[in-house]
Amino acid sequence: MNVLFIEDDRMNRRVVHDMLNVAGATMAEAESAEEGLALIDANDYAIVLVDLRMPGMDGITAIRHIRARTDAKAKLPVIVVTADAAADLRARCLEAGADEVLFKPVAMDALFDAMGRILARGAEGGGMIA
Repeated sequence: MNVLFIEDDRMNRRVVHDMLNVAGATMAEAESAEEGLALIDANDYAIVLVDLRMPGMDGITAIRHIRARTDAKAKLPVIVVTADAAADLRARCLEAGADEVLFKPVAMDALFDAMGRILARGAEGGGMIA
């Protein structure tokens, strides 16, 4: 499984990379939302993980860009990974088109559970996830 993590903090990317490596997944990294959107244009991913607070474009705006696409990548599963604890954050992320919201520090079992739920929904819908 190929995963993209859009996150400006190198240490956070490394921690998630190591978690995904345990499961045999590969992870591409983007340090900004703009870079992540360019990678989505050029590659196929099973799931995108995105932080919310980054310099330049924020994660919610990036999700809206993904959902506004006119190709199959508009349905790319997106998991928000954030340290933001605002009361309405989960609702705002889901409204923007996120499939799941995880809070930092992310536990490996929480990450894998969220990914499993997304993959199960894709299988139930008959969709193919790369």
